[in-house]
Formats: sequence, structure tokens, C-alpha cells
Amino acid sequence: MSGFVEKPEPVEVPGLQHLHTGKVRDLYRNERGELVMVASDRMSAYDWVLPTEIPEKGKILTQLSLWWFDLLADLVPNHVLSTELPAGAPADWEGRTLVCRSLRMVPVECVARGYLTGSGLAEYRDTRTVCGIALPEGLTDGSELPSPIFTPATKAAVGEHDENVAYEEVAHRIGAEPAAQLRQTTLAVYNRAREISRARGIILADTKFEFGYAEATLGVESAEPVLADEVLTPDSSRFWPADQWEPGRAQPSFDKQYVRDWLTSPASGWDRAGEQPPPPLPAEVVERTHAKYAEAYELLTGTSWK
Repeated sequence: MSGFVEKPEPVEVPGLQHLHTGKVRDLYRNERGELVMVASDRMSAYDWVLPTEIPEKGKILTQLSLWWFDLLADLVPNHVLSTELPAGAPADWEGRTLVCRSLRMVPVECVARGYLTGSGLAEYRDTRTVCGIALPEGLTDGSELPSPIFTPATKAAVGEHDENVAYEEVAHRIGAEPAAQLRQTTLAVYNRAREISRARGIILADTKFEFGYAEATLGVESAEPVLADEVLTPDSSRFWPADQWEPGRAQPSFDKQYVRDWLTSPASGWDRAGEQPPPPLPAEVVERTHAKYAEAYELLTGTSWK
């Protein structure tokens, strides 16, 4: 089993139509046809949306995404139109809400990897490849790759796994020219972000992007992809402290690792392979996870979260 432990009821706001409740974000449409994306404080792990929230998490993700969107604007356009709070919206939406262009979304996650870990490591151990890309012998958990690679994945519904797919499958789904353009853009954005992160003492091991196309470009082969959703946050990326990087083991990270570790520890009493949903998180795990998200924001942006 997986999914929401307790699925929240959507907030009703005059003039907004609720479209979707995701793992973290709630999606609405306003009367102008624009999308209103609200990042909640929900936390997901092991395909479950947990019953305990991480305070301010949605605001940290939103503000960090905005910071990155600005730095990447010369490489790729993004979907953000405004950060203005819709009339009648709850005060808590402040700082976590984006008004965005409505796009035709690409049906794959665009993943870039510069280091070997996670699902890529598991595939490498079996086949010495990741998404069909052959890699050298002798790599281990945390190894830097000879050069960054594009390893797309299918988008999964809440409670299901994304699955890595070969580049050829993406080309088959969306066409050869758009697939080549997405690969090029994904790697260009990753390389820019990796340089920026490394200058701030952080390794960007891998990250996933979502792209879409403006409705006006429907059927235009040379249409430019638009960067959407969140970008280069601890939820969509693996950030490691550069001074602690040591291939051959799991790396310390600026993400939900405290949550994962507690859920799989005897202290939680939870059987990941069983049918029961995960239990609420203890206060210490919540506090330490919040601190990691805030630390990532501060190291990257050079400004205090508070």
C-alpha cells in the first residue's frame, strides 16, 4: 500500500478552481486560465505522503525555486507569472504560492546525474548502465561520473514509483527533435546549477526537471521548452556537503534523510513492506529536517532563512 495517510481537503477560494492535490503541491486555475500552484508543508517518503508536516517546507521550496529561476532565465524560460497572493486566499499561502502559465507538460521527468547513487546506482550494479548509457567499471556509491548524463523517468501518480526509461523511449513518446532539445536543455541547466552549487560548498549529485510547452506553440517543431514546477530544491535534487563527500558510502545530504532513516529504524515500529501506513514523525525528526531544508536555502542563496 501507499499514497496519502490522510489526504487533505482542498482549500476553497473564490475565483479558483481546484484541479489537483499532489504529494506536496495543490494546483488551482484562476478565472484568467492561469495556474495557481501552492506548495504545502507535506512530506513524502517511500511512496507515502506522511501524516506529519515539516513547518515552512513549502515556503522554503518556493523561495529557493524562485531564486534558481532568476539565475537560469538566460538558459531557459520558466512558467512563473507572479507571486501575488490571489484575492481571498488564506494568509498562510503567502510565500508559497506561484501564479503560472498553463503549459502542455512533457510526460517524462527530465533527470540529470553527475554522480552515481539511488536508482542509478542500483541499475549500474546490475548492468553497468543507467538508462541504457554505458558507464565505466569500478564506480561506487557517490562516484562522480565522467560527464553528466540525461536519465529520464516516467511520471508516477501519488503512491507509485517513477521509473527510469531509455532516451530512445522519450524520443518515441514525444518525437526525436523535442527529445534532443530536452536533453540538451536539461544538461545545460544542470551544469550551470552544479557550478553555482559547488562554489557554495554543495555538490549537486542529481536533479529532476519538469518542462512544458506554451499552448501557442502546439505543433511547432522548434518550440522552446519552458521550465515548470519546482527547480533545484532539496525535494527535487540531491545536495551533498562538498567537504564530506566520500565515494563508497551513502553521502550526507540536505533533504529528507532524517525522515527516511527514522521510518526504517526500529524506533518507528513501521514495516516498510507491510500494509500499514507510516506513523507520525517525532518532534526531533521534524526539527532536524526543517533545519536541513533551511540550511540548504541559506548556503545556496547566501541569505538567512529567517
